[in-house]
Amino acid sequence: MEYVRLGKTDLLISRVAFGAMRLSDAGSDEEAAKIVRTAYDAGINFFDVSHQTPASEKLLGEALFDIKRNVFLSTTTAAKTSAEIKSDLEDSLMTLHCDTVDLYQLEVNKFLPLPGGADKIYETLVELKKDKKINHIGIVTTNLETAIKAVESDCYETLQFPFNMVSSDNTVELVKLCEEHDVGFIAMQPLGGGLVDNIPLAFGFLSQYENVVPIWGAHTLEQMIQILFFNEHPPVIDEKFHEDVEKIRNFFN
Repeated sequence: MEYVRLGKTDLLISRVAFGAMRLSDAGSDEEAAKIVRTAYDAGINFFDVSHQTPASEKLLGEALFDIKRNVFLSTTTAAKTSAEIKSDLEDSLMTLHCDTVDLYQLEVNKFLPLPGGADKIYETLVELKKDKKINHIGIVTTNLETAIKAVESDCYETLQFPFNMVSSDNTVELVKLCEEHDVGFIAMQPLGGGLVDNIPLAFGFLSQYENVVPIWGAHTLEQMIQILFFNEHPPVIDEKFHEDVEKIRNFFN
């Protein structure tokens, strides 16, 4: 397993990250635990979930209960007020069986909390970090304008944004902007929400960006094993690879 620095967080995390949002679809608590432990045994140490999927958050917390000191946990809130953010975090800490979340992400659309805002949301996040209930602060969004604003503000340590082989050139520029500002880039939807069915090409494309950590979702053991296989057997990045990628990119763009 390859490990990379997640921007200014300085966390050394696995290049393959586990997206646990659909873990509750595993069918049973035992199957969910097996998927998580298979990922962990293969070297994955970064697990991402959301408070908006509380059943999956609970399953992840239980599966990692005895090894949580060895992994980095990330969860997300879509709360709109300081009080709701604090409440969501307390719920997440209890569900994940931990005192601190390594990365706490705020899901936003067009509104971006910044220092000095009347909403006091950013100050709340800083306060939670000072109290050691969270270690790092990130943003999750699908809005390009908001993403750019978050990165250029230098107020957030990570950005989670859709990025894959069919993403536009604007998103590629966003990745480069994150690198310039030392913001960790977490790529959601590495298969384009189902648009990309060539997993080896998808792995190879994302591996070209050293500052990008893809979030791979799995809710069956077979899916997890497949992800790990392609991670261990990536495609050769040669002229043929670039031609195949360009064909797919041109088709969708």
